[in-house]
Amino acid sequence: MAMNLKPLADRVIVRALEAEEKTAGGLYIPDSAKEKPQQGEIVAVGPGRTAEDGKAIAMEVKVGDKVLYGKYSGTEVSVEGEDYLIMRENDIFAIVG
Repeated sequence: MAMNLKPLADRVIVRALEAEEKTAGGLYIPDSAKEKPQQGEIVAVGPGRTAEDGKAIAMEVKVGDKVLYGKYSGTEVSVEGEDYLIMRENDIFAIVG
C-alpha cells in the first residue's frame, strides 16, 4: 500500500480492524450498537523519540503488528478514502501475537 502519510517521532498510524458483526451466540449486532474497535494493524511507524540526553529510543512496534489500544486513543484521519488513527506508541497497550 502506498500512502502519503509518514508519522513523526514516536507516533504510529493504525488501521482499525472491523468491529464484530455478530455475538458469540450468533446474534447480529446493529451498527448503532457496535462499539469502537480497540484493535488494529500498524501501517506506518515513526523513527522513534529522542531522550533528553540526545540518544534515540527505537520503536517497539513495527509495520504489520496487530495491536490493542484504548477506546478513545489517537486522532482519526481519512487519507485517500481510508480511515486511520494516528497515536503515540505509549497509547498502545499490547501487541497481539
